[in-house]
Amino acid sequence: MSQLRLSYACGTSQQPLVGMTIGAKFDEACQQYAEHDAVISLHQNVRLSYRELQAKVDAFACSLLRLGLKKGDRLAIWSPNCVEWTITQFATAKVGIILVNLNTAYKKNELEYVLNKVSCTGLVIASTFKTSDYQEILSQIAPELSSATDKVLNSVKLPHLKTVIKIDDQQHTGIHCFVDLLSIASEAELEQLQTIGDGLQFDETINIQFTSGTTGNPKGTMLTHNNILNNGYFVGEGIHLTPQDRVCISVPLFHCFGMVMGNLACITHGSTMVYPAAVFNPLESLKAIEQEKCTAAYGVPTMFIAMLEHEQFDQFDLSSLRTGIMAGSPCPREIMQRVIDRMHMNEITICYGMTETAPVSAQSSTTDPIEFRVGTVGRVHPHLEIKIVDEQGHVVPRGKLGELCVRGYSVMLGYWDDEEKTKEVIDVAQWMHTGDIAEMDDQGFVKIKGRIKDVVIRGGENLFPKEIEDFLYSHPDVSDVQVIGLPDQRYGEELCACIILHDQHQTTEECIRKYCKEHISHNKVPRYVRFFTEFPMTASGKAQKFKLQEFMRDELNLEEIS
Repeated sequence: MSQLRLSYACGTSQQPLVGMTIGAKFDEACQQYAEHDAVISLHQNVRLSYRELQAKVDAFACSLLRLGLKKGDRLAIWSPNCVEWTITQFATAKVGIILVNLNTAYKKNELEYVLNKVSCTGLVIASTFKTSDYQEILSQIAPELSSATDKVLNSVKLPHLKTVIKIDDQQHTGIHCFVDLLSIASEAELEQLQTIGDGLQFDETINIQFTSGTTGNPKGTMLTHNNILNNGYFVGEGIHLTPQDRVCISVPLFHCFGMVMGNLACITHGSTMVYPAAVFNPLESLKAIEQEKCTAAYGVPTMFIAMLEHEQFDQFDLSSLRTGIMAGSPCPREIMQRVIDRMHMNEITICYGMTETAPVSAQSSTTDPIEFRVGTVGRVHPHLEIKIVDEQGHVVPRGKLGELCVRGYSVMLGYWDDEEKTKEVIDVAQWMHTGDIAEMDDQGFVKIKGRIKDVVIRGGENLFPKEIEDFLYSHPDVSDVQVIGLPDQRYGEELCACIILHDQHQTTEECIRKYCKEHISHNKVPRYVRFFTEFPMTASGKAQKFKLQEFMRDELNLEEIS
């Protein structure tokens, strides 16, 4: 069989890899595009040029050094989208402080686990997020916060955390105000900042993002300057970004979609980052696109559906749009057609990837026919290799199913302090095993057919059944539980908890959901809860999730959606 017929592809490009640290590239952009709009945060009424953004980034970076943080320390950020998020992203990159992205939906237990897992010495928090009071949640873990008069925390449960910074103007006993850390740095401090930046290497870890495993606790994905800067650059190349482009970033910055494909794609092309709201709101996104004449918009399919179906959609002039990115979950053809026709996004592309690959490994082009933008995830990204292998690790012929593997600059360094889990996904030849079942056609287009593990993708977010199962076992009435994904018209998939109760125990579906809402992130709360007396089992005694899915699809009349 000819080598050309195997499911292997290597991405070529006229453009070389960037070969710089994020800080160096940021400074280069700020010099080159000094008077261009860099970031516009409409909900904050903030508008900064590249020159103004650089001044705030440098001031905040110097403040972090003044507070005692240094290269290699971990600074977490727990906040929805705002200018301060972006300032923190680039300030930490300039001094080699590792930014740790926290999901805005975290509850107390998740926050405590991740802060301790990577020994965070600093934490930036927003005031509130929806119904969550971040300071109150943090104080439950570290009550010492209220008595830290010198603003240095000494906490029993968070022994490494010393510095807490809050994004608001109120003065706090034990917490620094973000705005106070934006005072202009001295010449000596700026020189020190430059010296530190000159000593950084682009292969060093600069970002940690947590991705849950089916085995339970979240894993800290270590990403380098080289990983995410290049990925942002080539995603931007894929949609032909220029300094004239203005990108509507409605996706969260704590995910790669926002901070890499959004922020880093913009700064590597001199484009403008536009944040319509703290969290996605279809009306605010439509307003932002019209008001700022955005040329690109990012979102998961759910977001585009929400905009298209908004009652005021027809009132907005979206003719400035030309391109954008839809990612996170498969896009129905009808939605893609409406986005092209009604939102004028003729050049919208599809991206595929995962946090561990920084994130994008494959992308459709702006000129691909619509069937390739809905039926596939495009072709391999520049400077990356992909292959599809069978269970023995052999590359399969084109058109055959197998596991998708990725190799190249974008593959993470590994999971923080977890060599064993790292070895499970990155083999000796440095291939990242995605766990996704895929197929490659003769032209190199890749179709994702499913997931080897039972990951549920709800609205573009990966949810891990075992993590939710482990939590539900803590309920006093639950004897056994299997969490599965069911098809959903709006979110792609929804969670369903199939539960066997202890003998003589009784509870209701609503009680189970209430228990979940009180203890875990809202996105992990199962939409469906059903009680069983037994599960379909394999001969070896394992529950057959696919049979549970068939049963529930039938019971809930979801066959048509699936």
